[in-house]
Amino acid sequence: MNTVAKNHERTQKLVGTAVLTAIVVILQFVSLNLRFTLFSITLVLMPVVLGAALYGVVTGAWLGFVFGIVVLATGDAATFLAISIPATVAVVLVKGTLAGLVSGAAYKALERFNRYAAVITASILSPVTNTGVFLIGCRLFFWETIKSWAAAEGQSVVNYVIFGLAGINFIIELAINLVLDPAIVRLLDIFKKPEKAETN
Repeated sequence: MNTVAKNHERTQKLVGTAVLTAIVVILQFVSLNLRFTLFSITLVLMPVVLGAALYGVVTGAWLGFVFGIVVLATGDAATFLAISIPATVAVVLVKGTLAGLVSGAAYKALERFNRYAAVITASILSPVTNTGVFLIGCRLFFWETIKSWAAAEGQSVVNYVIFGLAGINFIIELAINLVLDPAIVRLLDIFKKPEKAETN
């Protein structure tokens, strides 16, 4: 690939990442109105997966990190911030960043075999990682508080975590990602065709 093509590819990646960053910010603000439990349902995992598939693991991690920043900035994590600011900041940023990083790594590993399978796998791993790290953070830093919340509601802590904190959100976020898989594949077709034409 010559220098002009490399510069074009670099510019395309920067512009695409900037656009997806803006979409992540906007969608997270929209998500604040989608709340069935203590926390809002995020819509940003789809653009995170798209960015990771289009531009690689680093872009996926960046978009996930931005997702975490916006969660903190919008007050969506205020309940846990009131308990521990450092722990909440760490959990929110790590879960978002890893959701993008893991989905990007999965897509990259599987793309050469089957792109649709790569998208499905990335779309599953993104919410799994996001929710999984959240649950690990809850167990490490907030478990006693969560147990008291569950007791106040007359529930077991497991039921409270599933129905009050993470379970419902995870199912909806996973379903959104999987439903939008065809759209992600179509967008990949649109964005990657020019690259193929240039390299031929």
